Amino acid sequence: MKKILIPIIVLIVIIGGLYGLFAGRYNNAIILQEDAKTAWSNVESAYQRRSDLIGNLVKTVQGAADFERSTLKEVIEARSKATSVNIDPSNITADQMAQFQQAQSGLSSALSRLLVTVERYPDLKANQNFLNLQTQLEGTENRINVERNRYNETVGKYNKYIKVFPNNLILGMFGSFDEMARFKADEGAEKAPDVDFDFK
Repeated sequence: MKKILIPIIVLIVIIGGLYGLFAGRYNNAIILQEDAKTAWSNVESAYQRRSDLIGNLVKTVQGAADFERSTLKEVIEARSKATSVNIDPSNITADQMAQFQQAQSGLSSALSRLLVTVERYPDLKANQNFLNLQTQLEGTENRINVERNRYNETVGKYNKYIKVFPNNLILGMFGSFDEMARFKADEGAEKAPDVDFDFK
């Protein structure tokens, strides 16, 4: 009886160990992957809030009869382009991320030009609705930055987990764990902008 029982126990221990080795790593990878997808959803939510606020801002600015239509048109077109770029959170590639960032940067630039143009309109600058929207936009820009950083942090944990040994070998057998792309700084962001204080 003991002769039969010992091999069965050894076999159960080996199977249990292998199950723990494979299933534990697979489950941890799934959890980290899902956390990264959730973090991406939070990034998109923050960008969506900015898009909604910009829509309200444009409506408020359109009320100024003589406001530059070309500036408004740029913002509307950039907003439309930014909202048309969608990324599947289960397959975020570096190219998709670059395309998404480019569209969002275009919207940020158009919005900056709009806010600079508003400086020439004292009535608009004093409009309480406009001031409230501008404040909300500033807060949303901060929120976007926070969510992007959280996303990068979450993706970093996931990417490290799937790359370290023996996880890379074990998870490689499942074939469903690819590296996820991170947000990167816009090109040229590492250079300080030239500021001209020469008021002649």
